[in-house]
Amino acid sequence: MSDSEGAAAAEATADWPETDPFTIESVSVEVYRAAMARPVRTAFGAMADRPAVVVKVRSVERGIGYGEVWCNFPAPAAEYRARLICTVVAPLIVGRRWPHPRVVFDHLSSRTEILAIQSGERGPFSAVIAGIDIALWDMAARQAGAPLWRLLGGGTGDGSVPTYASGIGPDGALEQARHARAEGHRAFKLKVGFGEQIDLDNLAGLRRLLGPDAPIAVDANQAWSPDEAERWASMLAPYHPMWLEEPIAASHCDDTWKKLARTSPIPLAGGENLCGESEFHGAMGHGSWAVIQPDVTKWGGISGCLPLARRITGAGKRFCPHYLGGGIGLIASAHLLAAVGGDGLLEVDSNPNPLREGLAQPFPPLADGRLQLSEDPGLGVCPDQALAPLRTAGETLDVSGGRAGSN
Repeated sequence: MSDSEGAAAAEATADWPETDPFTIESVSVEVYRAAMARPVRTAFGAMADRPAVVVKVRSVERGIGYGEVWCNFPAPAAEYRARLICTVVAPLIVGRRWPHPRVVFDHLSSRTEILAIQSGERGPFSAVIAGIDIALWDMAARQAGAPLWRLLGGGTGDGSVPTYASGIGPDGALEQARHARAEGHRAFKLKVGFGEQIDLDNLAGLRRLLGPDAPIAVDANQAWSPDEAERWASMLAPYHPMWLEEPIAASHCDDTWKKLARTSPIPLAGGENLCGESEFHGAMGHGSWAVIQPDVTKWGGISGCLPLARRITGAGKRFCPHYLGGGIGLIASAHLLAAVGGDGLLEVDSNPNPLREGLAQPFPPLADGRLQLSEDPGLGVCPDQALAPLRTAGETLDVSGGRAGSN
């Protein structure tokens, strides 16, 4: 590393916990798919199965670390992102010595910026960089012998985070909520955007089932126009949702969001579909969202989302990390929330998914609305080898630049 690179690295990591240098020996990626009896439906589409892309980074000095890449949509996204890692992104870092995970994140973001623009694929590149970054932070915390949440500055807490059961509806919403409550959840989120009768019946039913004081959020997944969103906010308000998530497209201009925030009787939420510091800076600037929800596997990993989360809470907003995927990304989101603190909630998908618990063993216990992280080093979890039958693809790029284990 040159003197100028060293100076830039020192500046980039000045506010981060100190970690030992490491050489990335290999990057491995595995794709899993789990069949479902019933698709997970949103206002814009459905998931016919549950996919996951797991990244494993290995170094001589630190051992291994695990990360996860967002890959829910479109349907073939998982396999494509896996190939993108081993053919394009991993060669930029394997075989090199690095002073800190944040330096790797900045390097990958810079080196792929033009290619992401040229290919029109900023999202896939952001997601694979996020997955690698999570793995590097898991590896760093394992080497330090500390749980990631504590390494990141959450030393005053006990490692537990409040949760809410997500992914409820549109079909069988009451039974799904009843099951989530029995599992230990005390807050809930209903998917809306399926029509007046379905949405209002489901929300009214949840309020009757869960009681007048239960926290219930609603998520429209960008289903409505601005005018429709104003009307819907008024119709939903009598049921006292704790927030209304993405009622309109995330790409709407600041003035549109500001107008909706002024007229909505329900606090607005968003952030899962923003990508990059500038977009989040803009969202913080327009001030329309009371709840901001970056997704650690879609953009940023730990390196991007930790400083962002601290800005969110510092601005008096509620940091509630978005998540709907496999277990590694969920546990990484929990560690991030535990490190930052505040009054945010961890999103836990309540739909059946063997890749949630199976990719994160031993899975942390949930009781009375809180998920309890352990004191084990790193993320404290590893994929269960019993999931091997659900593995559909895999590849490793090693220090020589060669590939092994491809299928």
